[in-house]
Amino acid sequence: MENQQGTDMIHDPELEARAAILVEALPYIQNFRGQTFVIKYGGSAMDDPHQVDRLLRDIVFLEAVGINPVVVHGGGKVITQKMKDAGMSARFVNGLRVTDERAVHLVEEALDREINPSIVKTILGFRGRAHGLSGKDVFIAKPLDPQIDENGEMVDIGFVGEAADVDINEVHTLVEQEVVPVISPIGAAEDGTVLNINADIAAAALAIGLHAHKLIYISDVRGILRDQKKPDSLISSVKISEVPGLIQEKILGGGMIPKVQSAVGALRKGVGKIHMICGAIPHCLLLEIFTDKGIGTEILEG
Repeated sequence: MENQQGTDMIHDPELEARAAILVEALPYIQNFRGQTFVIKYGGSAMDDPHQVDRLLRDIVFLEAVGINPVVVHGGGKVITQKMKDAGMSARFVNGLRVTDERAVHLVEEALDREINPSIVKTILGFRGRAHGLSGKDVFIAKPLDPQIDENGEMVDIGFVGEAADVDINEVHTLVEQEVVPVISPIGAAEDGTVLNINADIAAAALAIGLHAHKLIYISDVRGILRDQKKPDSLISSVKISEVPGLIQEKILGGGMIPKVQSAVGALRKGVGKIHMICGAIPHCLLLEIFTDKGIGTEILEG
């Protein structure tokens, strides 16, 4: 009887399941060790303290197993609230925030003085290593042209730019020191003017400059959904050649358009693979990177 009990303990299914998770993760850890992952972190995952903790703990895990995470964070809801408090309303055209001179100062304040230090502090609290950088020191920006809105009218979107180039020197130094760079999505034009950059576009530009192995977008949605009303309509894999059709069919719209277009541009310029995952899923990064079955949408060449 005692021997039988001992055998039952040895074959405990719960213990075996725990070990299986680690065994499944092993080849991914081995393959990705030393690789750079650019992670764009945004959406409601930045608002819920529990989601923040889970996500940033995942990032500490990546760094601990030899992967080099580089974080570009958003801050849309904080910025929108700041504008509201100042009596200003938020407007978006093609997924880009219309930003006048007054608004760009609120954007800079929210990103560089509130959100960025908070992310760094949380990573340090999990015994990770992190250092915050203003995007002004990384992204060399140029203003975007006026955009055509949904009514076909031309709109001047103000102090909004794109990353014409990136200065990766300080980012690269931090990566070599095994410190996680945490970067805000703003840039400085040649004349020093601060420009608001869509965080998806900023992350893609940085991924290209760093020759990243992966570019991972964390947002409010699971990935690309064939039907926005049906969470189970997730498209798990998309090829570049399929993107124009998805836009034409309006499967892609709003903020997903600049996200996917920036992803396509990054792939064409050497980034290895794009992932789009939902930050509301507990430990979304670990599930996407270290398991055989992902949880979001991947965008590939082809």
